[in-house]
Amino acid sequence: MKAAVVVEPTKIEIQDIEVPTIKANEVLIKVKTVGVCGSDLHLFKGTHAFRKPPAILGHEIAGEVVEVGPEVTKFRIGDRVTVEPHIGCGECEFCEKELLNLCTGKKAPGVPGWIGTFSEYFNAPEDIVYKIADDISYEIGTLVEPLAVGIHAIERITVPEKDTIAILGSGTIGLLTLVAAREAGYKNIICTDTQPFNLEMAKKQGAILALNPLEDDVEAKIKEFTNGRGVDVAIVAADAPGIIDQASSIVRKRGEVGIVAMITKQIPVDTYSFVFNEISLFGAMTYETKDFEKASQLVNEGLDLSDFITQRVPLEESQKALDILNEKKENVVKVIVEVDK
Repeated sequence: MKAAVVVEPTKIEIQDIEVPTIKANEVLIKVKTVGVCGSDLHLFKGTHAFRKPPAILGHEIAGEVVEVGPEVTKFRIGDRVTVEPHIGCGECEFCEKELLNLCTGKKAPGVPGWIGTFSEYFNAPEDIVYKIADDISYEIGTLVEPLAVGIHAIERITVPEKDTIAILGSGTIGLLTLVAAREAGYKNIICTDTQPFNLEMAKKQGAILALNPLEDDVEAKIKEFTNGRGVDVAIVAADAPGIIDQASSIVRKRGEVGIVAMITKQIPVDTYSFVFNEISLFGAMTYETKDFEKASQLVNEGLDLSDFITQRVPLEESQKALDILNEKKENVVKVIVEVDK
């Protein structure tokens, strides 16, 4: 079968590899569509924390079950599915608490022992596989995984008020966090981004304010909108220098700042406002199973995410897919790689 392999930083080759042999508790999925994620870009550029070239790209997937192991009971051949792409060690304190996202021994696609999803076939244990409704397209089913990231960020919030939330960065995860906040009942959602296209997308999805930090005084406009109080929560979904300080400057006293962006380089942070205003800071690492279940349910119930799919390319042009995301020379939110139409 064909697979897209990052052979060295910024270089992808389409290689022929063996179709995975499934275990007794696994299903084999004929991959239909995969999404290009920011973490794939880290692998592509050679900056990912644990996925290093050579490695197969991808973890966002939708496809069709073509083989089931003898112990599989939930699925049959022909089922349309997506996958929660991590497997915990099953022994640590975090696995015992069903926090697979925090398991230090977890396995993810694209690491030794498990292929990435930029391949014609993909294997997964049945307990992390989810059905896609018959009336939901494969490409929308692919968005269950990144939507779960946004849902987890919102679920991590402990401030009870749902009056005003700011999302700093309106790329794929920022926009899907907007969707998660909207579905969770936040009344006023404010988004920022430096790309006009992303800001228009945010407004289309329900943002009451869409601000460009290169042109707008974000702190002043948010303080004006909230009558000087500040937002209840700010979610950081981008890695711009100074963005943590910007977040703390717009949050009310005893509000919260959450970081969902994978910021891999050090950035300076002024801690004074956190102390002076008793602001809490939290991180949001991918998702828990309950978040993935909620994302799957929302998508299967017809949540419209079609606007977020901005480019489609075949597997053979995976290099182009990563170049689009890396160079940002065109309007882009989510690039879908069509493995099998």
